[in-house]
Amino acid sequence: MGKRGYGRNSISVPAKYIYLFLSILCVVMMLISFTTDYVSGPLETAAGYVIVPFQKGIASAGAWLSSRSENIRDINELNEENKRLREQISEMTIRINDLQRDKYELAELRSLFLLDEQYSDYEKVGARVIGKDTGNWYSNFVIDKGANDGIAVDMNVCAGSGLVGIVTKVGPNWANVRSIIDDTSNLSGMVMSTSDTLIVSGDLQLMEEGYISFSHLIDEDDSVISGDQVVTSAISNKYLPGLSVGYITEVDLDANNLTKSGYITPEVDFKNLSTVLVITELKEIDK
Repeated sequence: MGKRGYGRNSISVPAKYIYLFLSILCVVMMLISFTTDYVSGPLETAAGYVIVPFQKGIASAGAWLSSRSENIRDINELNEENKRLREQISEMTIRINDLQRDKYELAELRSLFLLDEQYSDYEKVGARVIGKDTGNWYSNFVIDKGANDGIAVDMNVCAGSGLVGIVTKVGPNWANVRSIIDDTSNLSGMVMSTSDTLIVSGDLQLMEEGYISFSHLIDEDDSVISGDQVVTSAISNKYLPGLSVGYITEVDLDANNLTKSGYITPEVDFKNLSTVLVITELKEIDK
C-alpha cells in the first residue's frame, strides 16, 4: 500500500475567502461592541484581541494613504510651480536678449549718427551687412542696399568713426564692399599732423595682430610719431579726402634711408560690422 496523501476530494479554501470571513467577523464584532451595552466577559475580551489590532491596522493604513496622497499632491504642485518658473525664466531670457540687442543697435545708431555729423558734407545711405566672406574679418561683405537705393561702384563706405572700404559690385538691392584691410586694398593716405602722404595697404595676416601696414612715407623732419591720425588724402583716385583710416602704431626707416614704413591701427572694428553708411558721392578726378 502506498503512502497516504491528499485525495482528490480534499477541500482547499482560497486565502481570499479566509480574509473575507475574518473581515466580516471583525465588522460584526465592532457592530456588536458599538450597539450593545451588554457585551462583556469572554466576548468582550475576544473582541479586544481581534478588533483592536484590526482597527489599528486600518488606522495605520489610512494614515499612510493620507500621507501618500498629500505627498503626491505636493509633488504635483511643485511640478506645476517648476513649470511656471521655467516659463518665467524663458520669458525673462528672451526679454533680456531683446534688451541687449536693442542696446547694441542703439549704440550702433548713435555711432552712425555721430559719423553722419562728422562727415556732414556728404550725402549718405545707411545699410545693413547681410553677408561676408569666410574668416574672422569683414574683408569683403554684402550690404542690403543697391542700385535701387542710389548705390554705385566706387562709393566709399564708413562705419564706427572711420573708413571701412569701397563698393566693388552692385545689384538692384545689394552691393559688395571691399574693406581697407583686404590683401588687395591700397589707398593714398595722409598724416593729419604733418600732411605727409603715404600708401596704406591691407594685410589680413597682419590684422591678426590688429594692424594694417603703410609705406612710402617721406618724413625728413622725423615729425611723424606713434598716435598720429591717418586719413584719406586728396590725391586718392577713388577715396574721398579726409576720411579717417586709423592711427600710426609704429614707424620704421626703410633700408633706402629715404622713406619710412610701419603699422596703422584701423579706426573701425573689422571683426564686428552690422551697419554701415555709404557715401553716395563719387570722387571727382581732375582731368
